Amino acid sequence: MADGSASREASARAAVQDAASARASAPSAAGNAAAVRATITVPDSVSMVALLGSADELLRLVEAELEADIHVRGNEIAVTGLPADNAFAVQVFDELIALLGTRQELRPDSVRRVIAMLRSGGSERPADVLSLDIISRRGRTIRPKTLNQKRYVDAIDANTVVFGIGPAGTGKTYLAMAKAVQALQTKQVNRIILTRPAVEAGERLGYLPGTLSEKIDPYLRPLYDALHDMVDPESIPRLMAAGTIEVAPLAFMRGRSLNDSFVILDEAQNTTAEQMKMFLTRLGFGSKFVVTGDVTQVDLPGGAQSGLRIVREILGDIEDVHFSTLTSSDVVRHRLVGDIVDAYERWDATRQPAPARPGAGAPGRTSRPRRQGS
Repeated sequence: MADGSASREASARAAVQDAASARASAPSAAGNAAAVRATITVPDSVSMVALLGSADELLRLVEAELEADIHVRGNEIAVTGLPADNAFAVQVFDELIALLGTRQELRPDSVRRVIAMLRSGGSERPADVLSLDIISRRGRTIRPKTLNQKRYVDAIDANTVVFGIGPAGTGKTYLAMAKAVQALQTKQVNRIILTRPAVEAGERLGYLPGTLSEKIDPYLRPLYDALHDMVDPESIPRLMAAGTIEVAPLAFMRGRSLNDSFVILDEAQNTTAEQMKMFLTRLGFGSKFVVTGDVTQVDLPGGAQSGLRIVREILGDIEDVHFSTLTSSDVVRHRLVGDIVDAYERWDATRQPAPARPGAGAPGRTSRPRRQGS
């Protein structure tokens, strides 16, 4: 793998030098840069089919995203375009080769994410972001898929209290759950506690059939679903019976001190300011708290103020408390989810704020449907 990395970097340098040399010798018309050619030599250890995709699917995707013309012959990729476009193409292929070196399979989604991360100009290498393993189970590995997700995961490692704020589908809760399971497996904590506020969105709990547990269960179901993806389902009842894993409504946290625990508060936009304070003051020794939510989807009744909307103003300057913001570009569901989030934001931006009712707090529940997970 070290030899492959060296060959990869050498080919990248050669390509950049090739582009620079060609640029210096190429004629310039009316002061405009002329197209030049750069060559990327793919190491013999890298499968061209894995790099370019079946029937060149990935190659066509890269061509559609880049400004340069790309031609492949054997294990050489020739890129023709302006010097800056060639240099960017070299970066893209260098990162894709590096990802293959981590034994990951390239997919259209990962190729698009590599290109998006390089365009954003961050300091982190896309190959490092997309190859960060959190936990693996039955051949499936959970890892961040965007730069902001990587920074969110790093923040969880580095801080005691982390807020993950962003729209649906950005992996806020799922990645926090993966970090919780990792902490339990590595004995950093003794238990995992997952909690949500049981907010009545459209119907009252008292009118639902069944026992109190059966009434509350639908509010907690997304947490169970994520847990089943990461922990052997057969062991979950045993772990819950032993108290190693607890899934409970937020109201059940009152009066407790949570020591040696990894605690996730999900759907935190539906906490009041008082509930948020109550939850955060449950923090005990050896514990880590992660709070997730989407401030654009508040279901609190009567215009009540969301605790998640104001907590940054209150805790923003406190050491060991971190706020991570995820956006539509971090959505890892169907690509349309990101487009939908953006469309709603544009629509919200064109609306005039409704006049506040006397005595009302911050805007409460919006007209959009309540989401069922992150």
